[in-house]
Amino acid sequence: MRQAERRAGLLFCLPWLLGFLLFTAGPILTSIGLSFAWYDVLNRPAFVGLENYTRLLTGDPLFWKSLANTLYITVVGVPLGVLTGLSLAMLLNLNVRGLTWYRTIYYLPSIVPVVASSILWTWILNPQFGLLNAALQGMGINGPSWLASETWAKPGIILMGLWGSGSTMLIYLAGLKGIPRHLYESAEVDGANRWRRFIHITIPMLTPTLFFTTTMGIIGSFQVFTQAYVMTGGGPVDSTLFYVYYLFNNAFGYLRMGYASAQAWVLFVIILAVTLLQLKMARHWVYYEVEAR
Repeated sequence: MRQAERRAGLLFCLPWLLGFLLFTAGPILTSIGLSFAWYDVLNRPAFVGLENYTRLLTGDPLFWKSLANTLYITVVGVPLGVLTGLSLAMLLNLNVRGLTWYRTIYYLPSIVPVVASSILWTWILNPQFGLLNAALQGMGINGPSWLASETWAKPGIILMGLWGSGSTMLIYLAGLKGIPRHLYESAEVDGANRWRRFIHITIPMLTPTLFFTTTMGIIGSFQVFTQAYVMTGGGPVDSTLFYVYYLFNNAFGYLRMGYASAQAWVLFVIILAVTLLQLKMARHWVYYEVEAR
């Protein structure tokens, strides 16, 4: 009976296992081999050893340019995204009339496809006819050129990302709902004001949620592609040439598949190192209620 159940279980898992081996594990293993070869799709791969990695790290200025652009999104965009999502969750955790409608309205932008959002924000950030500059002009402020400016293109993409903070807001809202109410009541009885309750109760109890959203946000920031591809094409002056976009250009624009594979594995090492560092640091600031029992 157990063997029959085991066979049935394996049979049901077989489609997924085949899909994983063919479309995930296979390309991963292939890319490892191609990263040590020169391969342009049209000809057979030629082994070149560490040449792709050496050229990438020492002889390719666009590699460092794309990495710097990506780090800008990570350092500036991720903290702003955390702050925006947490602020919205705090507001939507209040007991006010029409709360369901407010939550729906703030969540809707996060389910709009990225391509559609990118096209929409291309018009919003238009320096001459865009809604954002028109609003700034109404306040007596001359808006920047946004996507046409080397200085303002990345902030414009970050601004678009903040507009879609609804999914992060939902996670924070779930975390806020999980904080025991009696902690706030006890603190209020002891005379703690709202700020002290936020600092000493809300933030410590939300640290697991903050850790999760920060980790996922950093991983996502290293994979920014669609926004730059649709909105700027990597310009102006390569100011929005992000790492994955440059990888895409090498692989499918210049047909340098081996070089792009090496670039992909460098990205994997960077993300792995950052994630391991976060996991190590989490022991010093992430609080789990189970630990106190």
